[in-house]
Amino acid sequence: MSLEESVKARARELGFLACGITHPGPSVHAHRLDEWLANGYAGTMRYLHRQAARRKEPQRIAPQARAVVVVLDNYYTADADPSPEGSRSEPAAAPRIARYARGKDYHQVTGARLGQLGEFLQANGAQLSRPYVDAGPVPERELAQRAGLGWIGKNTMLIRPDAGSFFFIGSVFTDLPLQADDQFDLDRCGSCTRCLDACPTDALVSPRVLDATRCISYLTIEQKGPIPDELAGRFQGYAFGCDICNDVCPWNQRFAVASGPSEFQPHQAIERAAPDLFEGMNDEEFSNRFADTPLQRPGLEGMRRNFRAAFRSVGAASPSG
Repeated sequence: MSLEESVKARARELGFLACGITHPGPSVHAHRLDEWLANGYAGTMRYLHRQAARRKEPQRIAPQARAVVVVLDNYYTADADPSPEGSRSEPAAAPRIARYARGKDYHQVTGARLGQLGEFLQANGAQLSRPYVDAGPVPERELAQRAGLGWIGKNTMLIRPDAGSFFFIGSVFTDLPLQADDQFDLDRCGSCTRCLDACPTDALVSPRVLDATRCISYLTIEQKGPIPDELAGRFQGYAFGCDICNDVCPWNQRFAVASGPSEFQPHQAIERAAPDLFEGMNDEEFSNRFADTPLQRPGLEGMRRNFRAAFRSVGAASPSG
């Protein structure tokens, strides 16, 4: 077994959905990033401007790196039974939570196993083994496509033919001289525009171009302060993140399967929560319940704001009337 095959076998042992290898050379989409930032589509995410040079030239992230090991970590969980014993007979229209945020914080869960993969690289001679999971200036989707793991769909997500797009992308920069896999060159979205048509806030301004300032995920997570009324009214019940452009994708409808790691399973019954869940909660109580989940990012005040928008968007009563 070659070293490349051993790395991929170890990734499978750790529970990753797929693993590929690529190089840390310059991005072929550098001009698109420049245009995207110039159009103001990053909103208040100023860190993307600061990271632009490294995103366009991943070698700058770790100058000693000779290869990048890229993994996919499936987080898909089916929607809960809308009518469990003791609940309302009708499914709750709000609040809705994106699937990736229903369990523990993926930075911790995926990051821990990615660290183990890095240890495997070190055991095989690597002096450099630097892992990233949705953090830092890593152009993850492009690296994953280079590594043969899928293509970037019209909803801007990486799509894998046999799995869909409900996965996290992790990477390990290493100085091991690993042979790169062939890039995934096919665009298998075809003429489908379901994701563009389904976006309730028109955040997908064209295929593979997302105006983050109109995206429900941005507005409920990254946006500070009030959510514009014109957009909040279109949330379709979402209080954190959004799955709409993923849910309508035929590749997910056909191929998405349940995740393995127990940490990604829902551990807070928040999707059928009352509108005032966060109103009577203090910071300590919020931290005790949600510190190890993605909901910690917007914080207590952010989740109060999100719940108000979510319930109002479906015409339900909110804490403020």
